Amino acid sequence: MTTLRPSPVGLSMFILKPIAVCFIFLCTVAATLCAQNASVSAGGNWKEFQSEDKMTGAQKNRFELEADNLLPDSDAKAKVLLFCVGGKLALGDFRPNLKIGPPNHASFWEGKPQMKVRVRVDNSSSSHNWNWVNGHFLAMDNDTVRQLIGAKIFKVEFDTPRGPQIAEFSPAGLDLALVKKACSLKPQKP
Repeated sequence: MTTLRPSPVGLSMFILKPIAVCFIFLCTVAATLCAQNASVSAGGNWKEFQSEDKMTGAQKNRFELEADNLLPDSDAKAKVLLFCVGGKLALGDFRPNLKIGPPNHASFWEGKPQMKVRVRVDNSSSSHNWNWVNGHFLAMDNDTVRQLIGAKIFKVEFDTPRGPQIAEFSPAGLDLALVKKACSLKPQKP
């Protein structure tokens, strides 16, 4: 009686074919994600990401500035993000990429929790109350965004469970014509 045994070539093809299919699938997914998140320089340390709203066709732009320093208890540097849709600023937010403290100010007009922060724009320092969004980030006011885009120095002091922290940014060099076109924003002096 003869026993049939699988040949090594047949077995390897049985194993390699699914691996090859998975590899091709992963490469396709990675290429798609990279294409959607591809950034271009917006001048200085700024990056710009562009996309289009699939339902409305509106142009969406995101400008991103990474902090110069890494804060304690954080795996990633803090960021400032400007979201523009259809040529208008939709949101400017500060993402510290670490656990922030609880809200310490209640908004009378909006009814949203806020955090009091101190901001330095070049040689000017001021206090602001930014909307506290689920403990993940702070929504900046539009005046601060306008001051930020024309600044050389930008620092934010905010509360964390460990106490106040300061994120430091170097926003100089942003292409202001690009931001005006994408967000209808012009720089403002503090």
